[in-house]
Amino acid sequence: MRVVFMGTPDFSVPVMTEIVGQGHEIVAVYTRAPKPAGRGMDLRLSPVHALADKFGIPVFTPKTLRDADEQARFSALDADIAVVVAYGLILPKAVLDAPRLGCLNLHASLLPRWRGAAPIQRAIMAGDAESGVMVMRMEEGLDTGPVGMAERIAITPDMTAGELHDKLCVIGADLMARALAAASRESLQFTAQSDEGVTYAHKIEKAEARIDWSRDAQSLHNHVRGLSPFPGAFFEVDLGRGLERVKVLRARMAEGRGAAGVLLDDALTVACGEGALQLLDVQRAGKGPMKAQEFLRGARLVKGAQLSLGAGA
Repeated sequence: MRVVFMGTPDFSVPVMTEIVGQGHEIVAVYTRAPKPAGRGMDLRLSPVHALADKFGIPVFTPKTLRDADEQARFSALDADIAVVVAYGLILPKAVLDAPRLGCLNLHASLLPRWRGAAPIQRAIMAGDAESGVMVMRMEEGLDTGPVGMAERIAITPDMTAGELHDKLCVIGADLMARALAAASRESLQFTAQSDEGVTYAHKIEKAEARIDWSRDAQSLHNHVRGLSPFPGAFFEVDLGRGLERVKVLRARMAEGRGAAGVLLDDALTVACGEGALQLLDVQRAGKGPMKAQEFLRGARLVKGAQLSLGAGA
């Protein structure tokens, strides 16, 4: 089939690779425009853009698809179908209706739970026991379209957002390949989403990443997992040169109790509002990830030290 692929981040790359491998013709790629990055602030292509260049596929990076000229260009591609995976722009009705078989979206949640921008992070932060990927026919509403195919996956107790992301993008690539095969036979059937159980995975705000030690240990464990590796849950502590931000990339539930935010031992176990959390992998500002033992050798924190409480601290 003639496919228009629309995606931007790493999550989209395995899906695009699988589509090419299955022998479909990707006639164009739509992705977000290059952004300044790194110390030199050089323009950096999105992962999907870089892959499209390797395959020699034309790439378009419009700021909006609401412009009539952009809609005409999209329609002129004469696509059988469009595949959308974490693209980042809203598709107006003129674009949704242009491909002969419509637009399919791969969404990383068990719809209607976690519609929106950050379904992987929100599922873990909420303590969900499972997640998944779904192929949905797109409508004008936010992730409201009927579902054609789905795969579920368990969220294990210590799984991070990064680990779930990596599993879902592989599963999702296979799922979309099967969906396209069914669509090419015009045998892909869709089921309307339930009106019950709708939740929204709002974009992660920077302020949310701060750890509030007054919360209970289980919710903080989920908080750390859901924000690892990016943007990373963090606390602040004085390591001798004023308050310094420290990200927590991995932790585990631990025994102990005390005043919230206080170190309970010399192994980086921190008292929470209820229970305690042992920090396993952390990252100081300007440095790479490190194990707790390595961090403690440089930080020289001792039992009884107070970490910033978080909200209102």
